[in-house]
Amino acid sequence: MIYNEEVALTVAEFLLQIKAIKLEPTKPFTWASGWNSPIYCDNRVTLSHPTIRTYIRQNFVDIVETKMDKPGTIAGVATGGIAHGVLVAQELGVPFVYVRPESKKHGLGNQIEGQLVTNSGIVVVEDLVSTGKSSLAAVEALRAEGCDAKHMLAIFDYGFEQTAELFKKNKVELVTLCDYEHLIKKAIELDYINNSHLETLMNWRENPAKWGK
Repeated sequence: MIYNEEVALTVAEFLLQIKAIKLEPTKPFTWASGWNSPIYCDNRVTLSHPTIRTYIRQNFVDIVETKMDKPGTIAGVATGGIAHGVLVAQELGVPFVYVRPESKKHGLGNQIEGQLVTNSGIVVVEDLVSTGKSSLAAVEALRAEGCDAKHMLAIFDYGFEQTAELFKKNKVELVTLCDYEHLIKKAIELDYINNSHLETLMNWRENPAKWGK
C-alpha cells in the first residue's frame, strides 16, 4: 500500500535524480533470486543525500504516528533497512534492533542484534521489497522471539501480485513510500525512458520470473 500519492512521486523523482534507480532495458541486471530485470533499485544511495534521507525518515515517522500505535521497537532488516530504521527509531525515541538474514556462525550466534523487548509492538523497516521472502523472513525471526511484528515500512516496492498475497498470508501490513507504478509514471514525465523502454519494462512487470529467459 502506498502511503501518499504526492510522496510516491516525490520519492520516485529523488531516486531517479540520484540514480538510485537504474533502468537498463537493453542490458538486464540479474537479481539474487536469479531473475533477469531491466531495473535495479539501490536505496542505499539515499543515505548519501541528507535532504532525501530526511524526507524518507520523516514520512516513515508520519506513517507510524498517524496510522499505527507507537511501537515499542523499530527493527531494521539487514543491511538496507538498518540505517533508515535507526533514523526512524531516533526520531520516535524508541529502541532499535536489526535482523540478519540468518544467525551468525560465530560468537553468540545472534540473528537479531540489539536488546529486544519481547511482546512489544515492532515496526520493521526495509529499504526495498521485491519478492518479499527476505523481508518476511525477518518478521518470522522476530515472531519466533515472541515479538508482535505485523507492520513493515519500505522505501520502494515492486508491487508484484504474488508478493502482496504473501504479505497478506503472513498477516503483515506493508506501507511503502514509492512503487513501480509511480516510478514509471515519473520516469516518463522526466523523459528518463522512451516508448520502447516502457514496453520492455511493462512486459517484464507482467512475468518477471520468466522475462529474458
